[in-house]
Amino acid sequence: MGAGGRTSVPPTIPPHCFKRFVLRSFSYLIYDLVLASLFYYVATNYFPSLPQPLPYVAWPLYWAMQGCIFTAFWALAHECGHQAFSDYQWLDDTIGFILHTFLLTPYFSLKYSHRRHHSNTGSLERDEVFVPKKKSALKWWAKHFNNPLGRFLEISIQLILGWPLYLLFNITGPPYDRLACHYDPYGPIFSDRQRLQIYVSDSGVLAVTYALYLLVLAKGVGWVISVYGVPLLVVNAFLVMITYLQHTHPSLPHYESSEWDWLRGALPTVDRDYGILNKVFHDITRIHVAHHLFPTIPHYHAMEATKVIKPILGEYYQFDRTPVYKAIWRELKECVYVEPDAGDNDKGVLWFRNKL
Repeated sequence: MGAGGRTSVPPTIPPHCFKRFVLRSFSYLIYDLVLASLFYYVATNYFPSLPQPLPYVAWPLYWAMQGCIFTAFWALAHECGHQAFSDYQWLDDTIGFILHTFLLTPYFSLKYSHRRHHSNTGSLERDEVFVPKKKSALKWWAKHFNNPLGRFLEISIQLILGWPLYLLFNITGPPYDRLACHYDPYGPIFSDRQRLQIYVSDSGVLAVTYALYLLVLAKGVGWVISVYGVPLLVVNAFLVMITYLQHTHPSLPHYESSEWDWLRGALPTVDRDYGILNKVFHDITRIHVAHHLFPTIPHYHAMEATKVIKPILGEYYQFDRTPVYKAIWRELKECVYVEPDAGDNDKGVLWFRNKL
């Protein structure tokens, strides 16, 4: 480890894992573009002529498959934000901007807030994305959701609205003295030197929104919702599920400033197994521990790096094979708030609890 807990290349990780190859990175993008184009072509050219009731089967299949490919786009854009796509920042920013903007995500806004998350992971004061509440900070209605029906409603709201609510209101981030919105160039999330790029991000999202409006006029609102809108909802649901499960587990600690340092905060994340979707999502589901330690490693080397760091980290490496549909239910049930262990002298180390 380098000074201050920052990472340097450990001799145990092969140096080629830190090399980014433009052609190889583009091969994954081209593969995803071909699949997305194929799904779009089949849906728009063949689904309208299907006899009833086959469209009721065909469209949900399209939504699921296209939503997965759109999520793969998002994963590649996320790599661009870490400059893990190529050695050229201008190229990474260009590709990331196009992909994220297509998905109505403000690229530069998320790039800067996400980097702050990486710099402060696990900190109850400074993490920009995942700041669990202490028991004393829970709202009065929390106890009414601490039951099967409440958890079902919470899951539904998170998967459907969680991502846009995060972008608009920073709902899972730290408290600010004013609204923290990813579309606000003068919001507290961003510095003065970042504001111009926030305007660029907003302009891109507005341009895509206007293009969708023109498509509604030309094709109809039902066509736009079916071809683009529902797959986008699938993306939003996957983003919330993946990131929530990466940072939420009964065994993960969180730290107050008295106990936090960069390495302690970076380690408490969880790799998960999504089956075939691991490859579809470019392995962002099962390389998250390595990603927080070495965020510039491209996804096609991150599995190799993960295999190397697992024996080094030992018990500090977290991997959970629980099926994700069971895991999200369990985590919502058991990870309601954080507090120190009873009788623990290290009061700055807090753990998930659920007793209200």
